Amino acid sequence: MRNFHKYGIDTHGRTSGKIKTICPECNATRGHKGNKSFSIDLDKGLCYCHHCGHKFYVPDDAEERERQQLKEKYNRTSKLPSHFRRPVFDAAKAKLSENLERYWTQERCLAQHLLAELRITEECIMLPESHELENCLCFNYFENGTLINTKYRSGRKHFMMVKGAELIPYNIDAILDTPECIITEGEFDAAAFMSAGRKDVISVPAGAQNNLTWMDRFVDTHFEPKQLIYIATDEDNSGRLLQRELVRRLGTERCRLVHFGPECKDANEHLIRYGAESLLITLAQAEEIPLEGVFTAEDRQDAFRTLFENGLQRGAETGWDNLDENCTFETGRFVVTSGFPGDGKSEFIDELVLRLCLRHGWKIGYFSPENMPMEYHLAKLSEKLTGHPFRPGAGMTETLYNRVVRWLTDNVTHILPDTGSYTVDCILEKARQLVRRRGMRIFVIDPLNRIDQQLEPGQTELQYITSLLNKLSRFAQQHKCLIILVAHPRKVNRNTTNGERRRAEMNDINGSANFGNMADYCLIVDRNDDKEIVTIHIDKVRFKHLGSAHTNAKFVYNRINGRYWPCEEAIVHGPDGDKPGPINTVFDNENWLENTSGQGCLFD
Repeated sequence: MRNFHKYGIDTHGRTSGKIKTICPECNATRGHKGNKSFSIDLDKGLCYCHHCGHKFYVPDDAEERERQQLKEKYNRTSKLPSHFRRPVFDAAKAKLSENLERYWTQERCLAQHLLAELRITEECIMLPESHELENCLCFNYFENGTLINTKYRSGRKHFMMVKGAELIPYNIDAILDTPECIITEGEFDAAAFMSAGRKDVISVPAGAQNNLTWMDRFVDTHFEPKQLIYIATDEDNSGRLLQRELVRRLGTERCRLVHFGPECKDANEHLIRYGAESLLITLAQAEEIPLEGVFTAEDRQDAFRTLFENGLQRGAETGWDNLDENCTFETGRFVVTSGFPGDGKSEFIDELVLRLCLRHGWKIGYFSPENMPMEYHLAKLSEKLTGHPFRPGAGMTETLYNRVVRWLTDNVTHILPDTGSYTVDCILEKARQLVRRRGMRIFVIDPLNRIDQQLEPGQTELQYITSLLNKLSRFAQQHKCLIILVAHPRKVNRNTTNGERRRAEMNDINGSANFGNMADYCLIVDRNDDKEIVTIHIDKVRFKHLGSAHTNAKFVYNRINGRYWPCEEAIVHGPDGDKPGPINTVFDNENWLENTSGQGCLFD
């Protein structure tokens, strides 16, 4: 949790997504006070004022605690260790320009032989930042001995990579089939560890970014077999964000966090200040990540203080005002959705997760055998995204079709185990891989009855379902995902008085009352064709700061593009007489992809 209140920032009760508010830096001096020019990314803690340019970062409780621990742990002087000897430049061994090799060895304190081993080159090239020809040190990215990409770095710290070339980790071949590896934030830092004698070192290709799609195809071959992974990112805010995402993708149990001391931002600075032997000591002293689930009051004091000062805050919103009023979402939660066959459970969940993805960047995973073949499901998602029928025409142009394909490829993944085994353990193992490879935040299981039910000897159906629900809930908490389970109810008889069918409830789901008991959210989809209204009954929201139970939101279902339009219910006067129906409908046929680059506040 991030304590925005501590820095004088009002988040208006929001805890996730992106908002705008007044700038604490310039609002007092502005003629138009109260202007909301201050953009805040609540998930990342990044703040920026579009009026005065003030930039600010709000760390979370864990980062605040790490900073304090580092100050206490590394309260040392800048006196050089007695063993430290700076590298000596040997002009006789130079194969590049003398200026470059002197810079490499004397200023960066890197071993001169690495220039040849890493196949460093030198080139004069036009760089986009300066629009001038500049002499560059060239970090060449190889895979299996083949040149894949090149990063150009000039003496003025201007950078460029080859346009259109694949992003891969720097020095990736060095960690194939090794039991350990070190991940740094830059090529100089990787070379620093190599100068100290380690060979199993890579660097991320594009600095401290949370987008780790470059990892995807290397997970099985290069990362999965590792017993120990040292995360040696920069000791700044961006580096810590990268560090946390790497740990989330690679697993806390085998990651160690490398710290360089308060005087050193990164590995190369530590090498320059203290030498190679001291740099290796940072690996020996690398921090183990605390075990999950074991805490004392002292461990939680920062989060507790933040909660005290900020209060409980709302979760992520969907952009449906009538639903957001009573139900907001957090990752790490478990949602159970039910409703009678044909009432549109899957259709509603599809739009719900698309909205969360577009608004907050939460990538989606599906286990949905009922939506096979997969192309049919992708076509439905396309219609919701664009507002147009999925066929060539004036609305769905070839350009828009290609954009839809790119967006779906980047943000939506389907699981269909090729073993033919649809057990919950098999499905969740695939989901775990999606968290690591794709950064998945939402996982939809649609429906429950397509999971293979395998009871252990002596196990009752009630015990099996309780165990399954526990596994889903634990997965959501451990991997910080929003798990959405679609479960069909049993057959419900009609009311003997008026012949109408009552709506479904959580207790109607076959097998156990624990569906309602163990879920954090319970949503019921109820479609009434006579009224032409779909009602979403919010039967449970576990935490009151996230919403209100026993409420509902009403929608009109648009059959053309599959979207749900918010509405109210009242008596409608029509040619066939007066009857209940939708009024004050909020129509939306816009192409959602026109207003977003892929992720971000589409509906703000």
